[in-house]
Amino acid sequence: MRLHSIQSKLFFSNIVIILLISIATGLSFYFTLSNAIKDEIGLKALQIAKTTANRPDVIAGFYAENPAEVLQPIAEKIRIETDAEYVVIGNNEGIRYAHPVEERIGEKMVGNDNAGVLEKGLSYISEAKGTLGEAIRGKTPVIGRDGTIIGVISVGFLKTDISAIFSKYSNDNLIMIILIVIIGSIFASILSSRLKKELLNYEPIEIAELLKQQNTLIESVREAIIMVDEKGQITVINSAAYKALAIDETVQLIGKDIRQVIPNTQMFEVLLTGEKQLDRTMKLKGKDVLVNRIPLLSGEKVVGAVSSFRLQSEIDRLALELSQVKKYTEALRSQTHEYNNFLYTISGLIQLKNYDSALELIHSEREVQGSLIHFISERLQDPFISGILIGFFNRAKELKVKFILDEDSKLELLPIHIQKHLFVSIIGNLVTNAFEAVEHLPEDERMVRVLILDNGNVLLMEVEDSGKGINREVRDRLFEKRISTKNSSHQHGFGLLKVKENLEELDGEIYTEEGDLGGALFIIEIPKGENSYE
Repeated sequence: MRLHSIQSKLFFSNIVIILLISIATGLSFYFTLSNAIKDEIGLKALQIAKTTANRPDVIAGFYAENPAEVLQPIAEKIRIETDAEYVVIGNNEGIRYAHPVEERIGEKMVGNDNAGVLEKGLSYISEAKGTLGEAIRGKTPVIGRDGTIIGVISVGFLKTDISAIFSKYSNDNLIMIILIVIIGSIFASILSSRLKKELLNYEPIEIAELLKQQNTLIESVREAIIMVDEKGQITVINSAAYKALAIDETVQLIGKDIRQVIPNTQMFEVLLTGEKQLDRTMKLKGKDVLVNRIPLLSGEKVVGAVSSFRLQSEIDRLALELSQVKKYTEALRSQTHEYNNFLYTISGLIQLKNYDSALELIHSEREVQGSLIHFISERLQDPFISGILIGFFNRAKELKVKFILDEDSKLELLPIHIQKHLFVSIIGNLVTNAFEAVEHLPEDERMVRVLILDNGNVLLMEVEDSGKGINREVRDRLFEKRISTKNSSHQHGFGLLKVKENLEELDGEIYTEEGDLGGALFIIEIPKGENSYE
């Protein structure tokens, strides 16, 4: 057990508490018992005194010629029978007629506590120091035959004897306290061990640090996270969830029923069944979201559930970005492949010592490539658009497709509000589809034409191919999921759907016609809306 571990701290804290309670109980018991014994001894002394004062032989002894001879034996007999320390009998002047020490008979009683008895005829209990020491006394008057006070009876029990009686009880009390401490220590050890186990052997400072890390982690993820307890009340919610729910973060949602926040939630189904729900779709504030719901278990009992979700549009945006990266990678791969073929050709010509042909090929390729880059850069000044089209030119050479950039194409930098990744994705999907539409044709018939034009208020784009065109049965449903112009739509039909979704975000339109090349013609119109440029 570590000295500063929660288990040791809890153990010693419990021991201290048990000791304090035991000491407090012992002191309370001490004072209560002490007062009870004193009261009981005092009442006993007073009762003996009253009984003695009412005895006829005691009253008669006061009228004897020598009262001491008559009263001393009676007093001693009573003292022995009652275990009193002394039974003293005195006259109305406080002179002793009876005393355990016979030499003190005839002397005046001490203690100065007889006034109430001899002057007022009272009976009471007093504490005073006599010749035998500190004692608790019971005092009462002796009433003579004529009704007057003729003497006093004093019965005493020494405090030292009372202390001996109390010590006996105190020893028992001490043993009881020790037993309580031992039993309490055992239970404290069991309790601290169990608590340590419940805390998974973590220390409080470690738990606090874990909570900080958990809160930081929950807030750092872009996915919305909501956690509920077994009653469906929200216990954790991060900033991304507030944003997805379109609720201000100053609104307190902790403690609210999840159904008040998300009426169509299925968290209660998870709480009831304890089964995970992964990659489920649902509507949230009119938007499509992708949701994961996982139960929180304590043993086999479901004690809560966690839901993480993200807007479908954000997931689509990531997919589009990945798609763009893929297209750039494919374009670079095509370019690399094409240049490898070019280098292999030059290498062969050099090995054949046909140097003139090698130089002619190099000059020809440089002129073609230079004029291509110059033409595209001059016509299309946005580097993103230029880059992907140069990549498609290289890809077209690899596929043996004649790729034509319409000489009327003209585009400056895209306006700031038009998202480039959406525009590039539209071009990429349409051109890729056009390549696939002509790949089955003879090489001399494979043609794809692209026009990109800024006419002032609208960005216009045309993508045309020499393929077989679009079947009229498919045309009206062309932009639905898994609808494709290709023979098999199992792995196709997503590109045009993405084009349509991207255009909706850009407030654009797409039209299909039969092109001059004999295949499909896609016409894109995107309103510029604003005149601001990068």
